[in-house]
Amino acid sequence: MLGVKEIMELIPHRYPFLLVDKIETLEPGVRAVGYKNVTMNEYFFQGHFPGEPVMPGVLIIEALAQLGAASMLSLEEHKGKIGYFTGIDKAKFRKKVFPGDTLKLEVEIIKRRGPIGIGKAIAYVDGQKAAEAELSFFIS
Repeated sequence: MLGVKEIMELIPHRYPFLLVDKIETLEPGVRAVGYKNVTMNEYFFQGHFPGEPVMPGVLIIEALAQLGAASMLSLEEHKGKIGYFTGIDKAKFRKKVFPGDTLKLEVEIIKRRGPIGIGKAIAYVDGQKAAEAELSFFIS
């Protein structure tokens, strides 16, 4: 189990943009399972949306990307580097995410060639899919 301190040793993200609170499973370069506890104190709820706070889908995708980056950047050859988005494909948003929800994040690296790869990413709330996408990246 990795907490925020260990996650920040792997990826460069910091408050208020670090969107992974803990990592339960980490297989370097293969897969990762982590969590984001969504609270009413999140900065984005100030404007999205007043009266009905909903986590922006793009930030759910970002949380998944950060988890995938943690998996890739835990490989010895990528330590100290940064993972950059190069594409988002097949993104679907299936369930609204509200304050009080816990996002279970899962990323499996399905294709990798050197510093370039693709991850299959799924976010769940209470066992139901909230979002899914294929995320492509470049490590530099």
